[in-house]
Amino acid sequence: MKQLELAGIPRPVSQLALGMSDRDDYAQAAPILDAFHAAGGTLFDTAFEYGRADAVLGQWLAARRLAGQVSVIGKGCHTPDCRPDSVAPQLEASLEALGLECLDVYFLHRDDEAVPVGEWVDAIDPHLRAGRIRRYGGSNWSTARIDAANAYAARTGKAGFTALSNQFSLAEMIAPPWAGCRSAGDDASIAWLKRTGTPLFAWSSQARGFFTDRAIAASPPDPELVRCWHSTANLDRRARAMELAARRGVTVAGLALAYNLAQDFPVFPLIGPLNLAELASSLDALTVELTAEEMRWLKG
Repeated sequence: MKQLELAGIPRPVSQLALGMSDRDDYAQAAPILDAFHAAGGTLFDTAFEYGRADAVLGQWLAARRLAGQVSVIGKGCHTPDCRPDSVAPQLEASLEALGLECLDVYFLHRDDEAVPVGEWVDAIDPHLRAGRIRRYGGSNWSTARIDAANAYAARTGKAGFTALSNQFSLAEMIAPPWAGCRSAGDDASIAWLKRTGTPLFAWSSQARGFFTDRAIAASPPDPELVRCWHSTANLDRRARAMELAARRGVTVAGLALAYNLAQDFPVFPLIGPLNLAELASSLDALTVELTAEEMRWLKG
């Protein structure tokens, strides 16, 4: 698996990150974590909001003696606790559950745009200086708010946002799966990512199962997938992905994930396989190098 350097992180990180959402049972999670790591995966994404996920990942890190050897993304301040004064207690709770002294990347899980951006920077900065986090960013934040926060940070001699975690996939999000979510798939966001060089940690990088065999075969289709992803353009993209996947001898889900990996700006897709078969399907992406012509054809 491709390993990339990220400023401030003392080891290369895998371009794919394994998400811990819905992984609240250690016995079920451990085989997937093991298989991902065996495939070269060294980046793991968790959050205070994910219930027992921090503790499950922490138990696995301790059992495999990997604490400090792999990289962990954490998140905090999700709605309804989307307040600067939630940063410290939630970060402390996550570090304790994970058995770590430092998170490599920390995301503010949501944004409350009624809160001045400077208050968020002020809440995060002490943890950077204390070494509890190495870099931070916004999840489901607008690029305009991040620009404003970074301008404040520059004026006050503090560290700014250096990462974004919004939705991005071959299928464009037509409705958010959860309230307060944002996509980075629009032209303006992509231009901003290219201009600033900000790494995108893309959640729902496979459109929450839209490209899986079970979604393709489902009749009637899953109403939640219909609400969030079914559009003429997305269904056409999926049909083209099916055609190209068949030619390349890979899964459709893997082919769709390869689209993210082939972007000309830094993308770290977050994946959430529910079992080993789904993980294997996603890892097909590592065997495919899409050409510029194929990328244009897939997007349409």
